[in-house]
Amino acid sequence: MGKRSRREKREEKRDRQALDAAAPQLPTQVRTAPLEPRSETQKRYIAAIKSFSLVFGLGPAGTGKTYIAAALAAQSLQNKQVEKIIITRPAVEAGESLGYLPGEKEEKYEPWIAPFREVLEERLGKTFVEYLLREGKIEAAPFAYMRGRTFKNCFVILDEAQNATPEQMKLFLTRMGEGARVVVNGDESQVDLHGPSGLTDAVGRLRGLGSVKVIQFSRADVIRSKLVAEIVEAYESPAR
Repeated sequence: MGKRSRREKREEKRDRQALDAAAPQLPTQVRTAPLEPRSETQKRYIAAIKSFSLVFGLGPAGTGKTYIAAALAAQSLQNKQVEKIIITRPAVEAGESLGYLPGEKEEKYEPWIAPFREVLEERLGKTFVEYLLREGKIEAAPFAYMRGRTFKNCFVILDEAQNATPEQMKLFLTRMGEGARVVVNGDESQVDLHGPSGLTDAVGRLRGLGSVKVIQFSRADVIRSKLVAEIVEAYESPAR
């Protein structure tokens, strides 16, 4: 074959540029400051999540458990330490369930995972999070949908774990596969079940295992606001 003409070269370049323009563009990720602990317990919690396969974060609201877990999940995905983030929680809260909410399963579940989405968007950028959700790299699903799953090379967060039954907790924890990092958060003083809490049961059974770490937060670790700390203290004190 002879040499290509200038016209052919121009047409090839134009076609290549058109293909590049039509190709889907990966959303730009935001740059955020490194995660810094705001209490000694938070420092131990961060270190535990980075070092242990299974971490239990126990204690009252406002201590930063949700924020830290979501931020470290985002960091792990961004650094390609995991392939996926899974966020779940039991569909039991104040006697209500997903059934009373309108819409499909994803729409019903959206308010439940909103706190995590806010942190992920802060750490990764809203557009990039939307892209990861579409690609299945971030998944939020009700606890009941964990049956039959295997958590492999992923960062899994179970929130409000005090509302899981012992049977549900066993089913969830036995989903752990290779490369899984699991964080289980909950407040044992806020159980909405009529029977025993699977969180308390699991901590009692697993506390001594080498790959498991339990971090206990207290009202002294509340960082959300001074008023929240006072509210937690009031509820932990005997009623007048």
